[in-house]
Amino acid sequence: MVEVTLKGHEKYYATADVLRLFFAHPTEDKAGGRVYCECPENIKIESILLPSGKSICRIENRDYGFSGTPLEEGREVKRSLYLALSSVTGRTFPWGCLTGIRPTLVAGEETSPEELVRKYMVREDKARLAFDTARAENALVSGSPAGSLNIYVGVPFCPSRCEYCSFISQDISSHMKRLGEYKDALISELKLIGPSINRPVDTLYMGGGTPTVFSDSDFAEVISCMTSVLPLSSSCEITVEAGRPDTITPAKLSAMRAAGIERICINPQTFADATLEKLNRRHTAADTVETFNLARRLGFKVINMDLIAGLKYETASDFLFSLEQALDLGPENITIHTLYKKRRAAMSREDVLDEDNARGDVDSAVSAGYEKLVAAGYKPYYLYRQKDTGHGLENTGFEKGGTGCRYNVAMMTDSRDVLSFGAGGMSKRVFGQIGTSKYRVERCSCTKDVLDYMSRVDEIAAKKTSFFEM
Repeated sequence: MVEVTLKGHEKYYATADVLRLFFAHPTEDKAGGRVYCECPENIKIESILLPSGKSICRIENRDYGFSGTPLEEGREVKRSLYLALSSVTGRTFPWGCLTGIRPTLVAGEETSPEELVRKYMVREDKARLAFDTARAENALVSGSPAGSLNIYVGVPFCPSRCEYCSFISQDISSHMKRLGEYKDALISELKLIGPSINRPVDTLYMGGGTPTVFSDSDFAEVISCMTSVLPLSSSCEITVEAGRPDTITPAKLSAMRAAGIERICINPQTFADATLEKLNRRHTAADTVETFNLARRLGFKVINMDLIAGLKYETASDFLFSLEQALDLGPENITIHTLYKKRRAAMSREDVLDEDNARGDVDSAVSAGYEKLVAAGYKPYYLYRQKDTGHGLENTGFEKGGTGCRYNVAMMTDSRDVLSFGAGGMSKRVFGQIGTSKYRVERCSCTKDVLDYMSRVDEIAAKKTSFFEM
């Protein structure tokens, strides 16, 4: 067992976050004043926060800590524990003791990448990535006026469940009638709230799931409703995450273009057909290319493509092959995700983390991929991390030509208000909207259950209207 006894502080969550990097499934035992992991290792640690604000971790009478000015308590506790565990296990991670979803928030506080290395033991290449991306995020969100509204319209349905996914999406192969009912409920909610919105909408993002699972006519109806009942600003950025090439039809693309939509996501995840089949994605690499070319012919100016590094059935070199295929197509945005363990996904934690590098050096492949992107004229513009991500890596969005997605930054940085429509959406109000600094955020959740959402859409709409004081 690995056991961390807390003394002088109650930073259980921070302690568990660091333990999770090194060992699986930490348990917070607040009654016993400790956090522990059941595992073959036998390590006893005292995590001590001194009256001076300095934190030390003691293992067998040896103290691990930092000199100089202490950090905020949670960060101070995390970095001393990370230093101690790194020393006794011989393991390090690319992001050091930064375990949060937003390393760019911390990077934005510093004057150089070197400070991230010194204070948080972040690897040099990741420190530069976070530092540069933080500046890009701040510049992009500055183009979104404080006080404006960002809107998310969610469609939690997919044509099949990918093996790595635990999303709330419903398998429409057995719920086709429910999909039509969901369309009706979604339009009802838009019509109930839309006329009450009393400020301009700066960005509109339709995501999922896979929004293009609707029939051609239902999809066109939702698009028409969104763009007619919402008070979109003249410069509103509208993005549709079409996602699966097997759900994108000429009629749906035409409906978007008729509504003035120029941004779309076409997400291959990989260009290896064998992997796509094993993951339960019902399209081929050729389908992706064909759909991309059709979207180009119809006039879509900004196309994003998602790729996943570290997939269970692929090697590191397979990921680089897929990236080369995407680069050949030349989308304006390419987002690199690293596979992470989703709570209810069929894929196991061991399959995701691949701690023995059985599939090759994914860390090095991702770094090489970033270099290829930069060489091709792309720049990182937003970045976030998730727990239990393979190889301790991250998700990074790249853009070229000043085409970064304002919605992505506004949502991920918690720097702007977001009003969500549909089941499972999270609305939020941000108080003190300046740049991408951390401010007070209030949230308003919506039921994830599609049937519950459809049965209570009037009540849900009233709740959101009240939350935004409209």
